[in-house]
Amino acid sequence: MNGWLLAATVVLGGGVGATLWGVATGPLRRRAVAQNLSTALACPGLLLLAQGYDRPSYLDLALVLALLGPVGTLVFARLLTAELADDPPRAWGVTWAVAGLGAAVVLALCVAAGPSRAMAKLLLVGALLIGGNVVATRALSGGIAGVRGG
Repeated sequence: MNGWLLAATVVLGGGVGATLWGVATGPLRRRAVAQNLSTALACPGLLLLAQGYDRPSYLDLALVLALLGPVGTLVFARLLTAELADDPPRAWGVTWAVAGLGAAVVLALCVAAGPSRAMAKLLLVGALLIGGNVVATRALSGGIAGVRGG
């Protein structure tokens, strides 16, 4: 086991495990935020697994997850507009912490990959991951017009 696999185990075991618990229990606002954060934590885990196992195909899976994860959260925000209007989620601290984790993972992997096509793909995954997570959290908290009446 190398350091990349250990980091992936910590991210996937701790982060995704906690968000799965958040999705399964508690009020709707916590479940909606946990669903958004589960994809935002699974993506860096996949990036770390790709580096640890030296499997570039895992980068493609992380790219698809970074693209479709926030879209799923936006669909939930739209469908649950009435239920979330009474008690909107407030998760900016957790959102920025997860975005920082994603940025740190992407930066470390870019340093390890060096200037190459893989680095460009890593930067794209990082931009989609961070931007999508911030947009989805803003939609959940009622900040985008037309999604939750914001």
